[in-house]
Amino acid sequence: MRKNQRKVDQAKVRQRKLTSFRMNFLFFSIFVLFSLLIFRLGYLQIVKGEEYKRELERTEEIAVNTSVPRGRIFDRSGHLLVDNEPRNAITYTKTTSTTSEEMLKTAKKLAKLIEKPTNRITLGDKKDYWILLHPNEAMDKVTKKELLAIQKDESITKKEAQRKITKMTRDRITDEELESFTENQLEVLAIYREMMSGYAYTPQIVKSEDVTDTEFATVSEQLSSLPGVNTTTDWERVKMSDSAILGTTTSPLEGIPKSDLDYFLARGYSRNDRVGKSYIERYYEDLLKGQKTVVKNIKDRTGRVVETKTVREGEPGKDLMLTLDTELQSHLEKIVEDNLLKAKRMGGSQFLDRAFLVMMDPNTGEVLSMVGKRIVKDKETGKLSVQDYTFGAFSTSYEVGSTVKLATMLTGYKYNALRLGETKIDEPIYVGKQRKASLFNQNSRVAVNDIEALGRSSNVYMFKIAMEIANYNYVKGGSLKIDFDAFNKMRDGYASFGLGAKTGIDLPGEVSGSSPEPNRKEPGKLLDLAIGQYDTYTPLQLAQYVSTVANGGYRIAPRVLKAVYEPSKDGKEFGALLKQNDPLVLNRIDNSPEEIERVKKGMHYTYYQPRGTAYNIFQGEDFDAAGKTGTAQAGYYEGDDRSLWGTQTVSVAHVGFAPYENPEIAYSVIVPHVSTYTNGYAHPNNDIAQAAVKEYFALKKKRAGSEIFSTETPTIQPPIDEKAEKEKK
Repeated sequence: MRKNQRKVDQAKVRQRKLTSFRMNFLFFSIFVLFSLLIFRLGYLQIVKGEEYKRELERTEEIAVNTSVPRGRIFDRSGHLLVDNEPRNAITYTKTTSTTSEEMLKTAKKLAKLIEKPTNRITLGDKKDYWILLHPNEAMDKVTKKELLAIQKDESITKKEAQRKITKMTRDRITDEELESFTENQLEVLAIYREMMSGYAYTPQIVKSEDVTDTEFATVSEQLSSLPGVNTTTDWERVKMSDSAILGTTTSPLEGIPKSDLDYFLARGYSRNDRVGKSYIERYYEDLLKGQKTVVKNIKDRTGRVVETKTVREGEPGKDLMLTLDTELQSHLEKIVEDNLLKAKRMGGSQFLDRAFLVMMDPNTGEVLSMVGKRIVKDKETGKLSVQDYTFGAFSTSYEVGSTVKLATMLTGYKYNALRLGETKIDEPIYVGKQRKASLFNQNSRVAVNDIEALGRSSNVYMFKIAMEIANYNYVKGGSLKIDFDAFNKMRDGYASFGLGAKTGIDLPGEVSGSSPEPNRKEPGKLLDLAIGQYDTYTPLQLAQYVSTVANGGYRIAPRVLKAVYEPSKDGKEFGALLKQNDPLVLNRIDNSPEEIERVKKGMHYTYYQPRGTAYNIFQGEDFDAAGKTGTAQAGYYEGDDRSLWGTQTVSVAHVGFAPYENPEIAYSVIVPHVSTYTNGYAHPNNDIAQAAVKEYFALKKKRAGSEIFSTETPTIQPPIDEKAEKEKK
């Protein structure tokens, strides 16, 4: 009995111990699990908390195209040249989670509120829209057998297979089906295609042209039912001047040109951004474009934007002040245009169609005026009209005749081919059977020094300089056996002035002219080079070249930008000055001050000595000037009528500076193809130069004491009516 009782007690003890062990194990296990849980929660909150928080919010910071106004452009006196005109606009902004169906639904609602032109709809747009409206019919365009064959084709990827199916579907849409759209459906499509063309989170302009006040107000009232749609202010670029070098910009519909797409996208632009297309608008795009607003889109885990925060407000583009003088420009344009038309009325002028004038400050490189005019014939009416061709002043080149003799003489000094004051005999020279002579002396022997050689325009003097550089001793009737390295020596000398080299102008599209490779069978071309009848130069190169002489030998890069300002706050005063465009000296020519002064005296002779080629041009004026005329009889027509290419013509040119002692302006004129070689010809080059210089000093006198033209920063002035200014003249 006791034995059994003992066994029972022992069993109970074992049971209690087992129960206690199990309980302890259970509590220990719970402790371990809770510890692991706490550790995990701590890891998630402390170590991974920020990462998961960002993942949860999915914050994205992006630049948004908020239609920031481009910088305005002014002339040197503060006259407005290019402005921005505000206009109503309706935009749409899609997100990454926006579906095509949602956009189409919004487009249908919007089509009831606005009038949207349908002229930009393409055939591809219609096909895609038809597929969107008729999904079942679209699927039937590709048979199951064709579909299966494409899917089984292991040589193409799934994406390629889908593209192939889509192409087959689009190709099989009939003309009848594409013509089935109603006017309302086409209007919806026109809106829908604009919505689709933008980037996610970037406002895309749906309509900005001719948005009526009623449309703007109606859409504004119903924005709550039009997800992604907004009403805002857009800007239209408005030019107050006809000058082509101001350039143009793309419209929001054009966006970035395809040829420049990669360039601009790499710099943070959007495809629908407006950019400068040409000249000043293009060259100074970085200054004019402004700064987009940068926002932070906060999205939930579904990708829906729940909040938008502005990180940086947008800023308008910088205002540019140019070196150009609008009033002077309009007067000089009138002068060039009138003289061009006058010369066109003379005999033998069938090839004459353009004229150029460049005026700049020789001490700073500031371009005061750049004029290019071109005669265009209307194919239907046959009437002639004159169009702006300013960009031709640096994008086209011509033979410029004796105007290069300044460089020929200075290059001769450099290579010891002549001495200061040296006299040479001007006489007809004979190279083999070819006869060459100066225009003023066809048969005699006339002694001329270096000053007279320039003033009277002695071709022979220049020939003898070139032959000396080429190590050739002239023998009447002998063959011209020259050192062909003379071409390089003379061209290098010319290039130091800017002839045959790019000037460094702050505009795109500049050319350097042409320098033909010399043919060893034609050594006489060296003589042609010496008098400006071989290589070609631009009107702007001529202006830089004569500026280099005028300022004492410094080749300065011409420029059209004078200063950069912050946008005006009140529209009356310029903003803070950000940058003053200082002169850029490219090089100093390798000549002494005495040699340069000798050439200047030769140019002065041209105007003020009876035998000068432009004598009396400025007689009686209250300023002194110096210049050089040029006639090229080796120009060949290469205009619009290709059937006449190769006809030999005469081109005329003129360079100069004034006043003589302290030059304020340097100028160049080129009138190409003024006449055929067999006809007599006018000299519009001299008439243009004379009238232009007189106009400059007349304006200077009229402006004396005016605050607008003081050295202080001018206030913003209204645009000049260029048409009215020309009519005054």
